[in-house]
Amino acid sequence: MGTTEDYPIDYYYDSNFTTRETIQENSTPTVQLVVQFLAVIIYSVTCLLGLLGNGLVIAMITFEMKKSVSIIWFLNLAAADFLFNVFLPLNIAYTALGYHWLFGRGMCKVNSMLLNLNMYTSVFLLTTISFDRCMLVVFPVWSQNHRNAKTAWLACLAVWALGFVMSSPSLVFRDTGLVRDHLICFNNFSMSSSPLDHPLGEQIHTAVTLTRFVVSFVLPLIVITACYAVIIVRLKRNRLAKSKKPMKIIVAIILTFFLCWCPYHALHLLETQHRYIPASVLKLGLPIVTAVAASNSCMNPVLYVFLGQDFQKFKVTVLSRLASALSEDTVHSMIPRRSFTKPSSMTEKETILS
Repeated sequence: MGTTEDYPIDYYYDSNFTTRETIQENSTPTVQLVVQFLAVIIYSVTCLLGLLGNGLVIAMITFEMKKSVSIIWFLNLAAADFLFNVFLPLNIAYTALGYHWLFGRGMCKVNSMLLNLNMYTSVFLLTTISFDRCMLVVFPVWSQNHRNAKTAWLACLAVWALGFVMSSPSLVFRDTGLVRDHLICFNNFSMSSSPLDHPLGEQIHTAVTLTRFVVSFVLPLIVITACYAVIIVRLKRNRLAKSKKPMKIIVAIILTFFLCWCPYHALHLLETQHRYIPASVLKLGLPIVTAVAASNSCMNPVLYVFLGQDFQKFKVTVLSRLASALSEDTVHSMIPRRSFTKPSSMTEKETILS
């Protein structure tokens, strides 16, 4: 691995400044190499587990399962994460080579756009899933009469379109530039050949960062938390939950979402005030928080599929567990059967707390 002294603070998503302070600062090479090594390890494990886990979900859904509303959510979520992991080796190579980009300016733009597309589509899909589960609990009869595969596909199409629009700035601002001996892939928000401390570039950088923070983190987190809070209150008030497992799943979903993305957004917000933050904090912190955020793409199959199953009670194969989790009728597992007066009140196997 090469030295990390000659690249901008934010090397991965929003690299827009190559500040003189950053270039001239001498930080401990050993610490930088350790951080670089950890980032490569996290990316590599994420890529391996993400391709296997999400690929397995996609294969099972495509070839083995009926396309219910819940299954469509899972398929699109797995597809977004799988697409992210397909291009993750480019970032593994970039990090392992000391942040030296070998794949050209065009791929720098496309790769960054796809990575941001995964972030937005994944968060929007998780928000949609949470809202859908909330509607199932609060308005079960209405949901069963109005929810269908066509509507779900249209919602997913809207999510992908919105995700593309939100990630399109990468196609405009992403650029490559030579910093000493390294060809870096960075965001040139000033659209200038000399982006050092450019006032317009800094304003655009701040606007993009704040917009991303609000749209891809704050608003989804509020909606997700509110939806599951309503679910908890509803189930407890009606005394429909038979165990604490649904509560644990909800807490795991919200905490994982928060823990994966909060450090990432926090450090990027600090980067907009880079003059007042020690460059070493950003230089050493950004690779780790970005890798942790990326790791969310391999956690989704665990959180939204396997976590809903008690493996101690199932002596079956992984594929059988996966199929059971994806099509599990969790409504019946949480709500006593006597609460249903008609057999037709639940016609589709849905996963409320997947």
